Amino acid sequence: MEYGLSNKALDEIIDEMVKVVQNSKDEIFQMTEESRREHEHLKEELKEIRKKVALHIQDGDQLEKELNRAKKQLVIVSKDFTKHSEETIQLVYNEASELQTNLILRRQEEKMLRRRRDELERRLQGLDEMIDRAEILVSKIAIVLNYLMKDFQQVNELVADAKEKQEFGLKIIEAQEEERRKISREIHDGPAQTLANIMLRSEIVDKIYHSGDHEQVINEIHNIRKLIRSSLYEVRRIIYDLRPMALDDLGLIPTIRKYIRTISDYENIPIEFTLLGKEQRLHSDYEVASFRMMQEALQNAVKHAEATKIEVKVEIRDNDIRMLIKDNGKGFDPNEKKEKSFGLIGMRERVEILEGELKIRTKVGGGTSISLYIPLIKKGN
Repeated sequence: MEYGLSNKALDEIIDEMVKVVQNSKDEIFQMTEESRREHEHLKEELKEIRKKVALHIQDGDQLEKELNRAKKQLVIVSKDFTKHSEETIQLVYNEASELQTNLILRRQEEKMLRRRRDELERRLQGLDEMIDRAEILVSKIAIVLNYLMKDFQQVNELVADAKEKQEFGLKIIEAQEEERRKISREIHDGPAQTLANIMLRSEIVDKIYHSGDHEQVINEIHNIRKLIRSSLYEVRRIIYDLRPMALDDLGLIPTIRKYIRTISDYENIPIEFTLLGKEQRLHSDYEVASFRMMQEALQNAVKHAEATKIEVKVEIRDNDIRMLIKDNGKGFDPNEKKEKSFGLIGMRERVEILEGELKIRTKVGGGTSISLYIPLIKKGN
């Protein structure tokens, strides 16, 4: 009965997590649809503006011809005041003056219409690019959602196979719940918010350009590009955090190399990777567990240790795999218990499942060294 209740609670957690990610996907989709509607509206406006520009050019050319004619007539009547009455001269002068005023106004209106046309063309181009990127982002989040569902299914299977370890199962569920909440917040507050910011900045660019500050417009466009690159990186990082596809295709060592290179480039922290022994494929269970533990240890060093240098060493032998993650950061007191330290809990429990060993050497101000030992038991594929 107790196990049934635990299963029900886990199902509720899974449903809630999936709902959060799905809502994030829906929000980005809604933003994309709003961008499409704005695109159609601007497209219609641009069509009308182009018609008006053509008409203003035609009217301006006609006014210019009439003005030239009036000027010639004014020259003729001005040469001989005796042949033309003052009233006639005044009428010719007034006609020329009115035509010149109308031409100036027409050309000014044409200039404003041209400027608006150019603004609309740039905005439409920007919206096209943003819609394309948003569609890619929705696709990426769908992939994230798919991985999320698979991971939760694995947790369910783990709990079902471990009735005698109820306490351990609850810890894993709690850690998974916190981790998924973090992922859903990252999706919602990261890529989704970045897209919203891009839309707002595109409006700012319009206003700045209208004010004539072209240099500031270029700076804002550069900022928008940075936001787009950052959003794409966040989506890729989230996917990687869930389960890097390279792990299944290439194996543990190439995936670790790629992950370390990505983290090092993005965080601007030198990370040295060393492989001892021969590079070889392991059973999927060991590759996933080893990568997760390395990932957690490396993320702790990057996010919390304030390290300026990190070392990662991996040694694969016939009967075991050993890993060392070492940083020169601020360290911590290992005797001080921190609430919600799910990362270390998850690492310890993974090691326990694999009958391995985890050692943490650290002190405040003295850096941190995490060593992992996992015995390899031959399994069928």
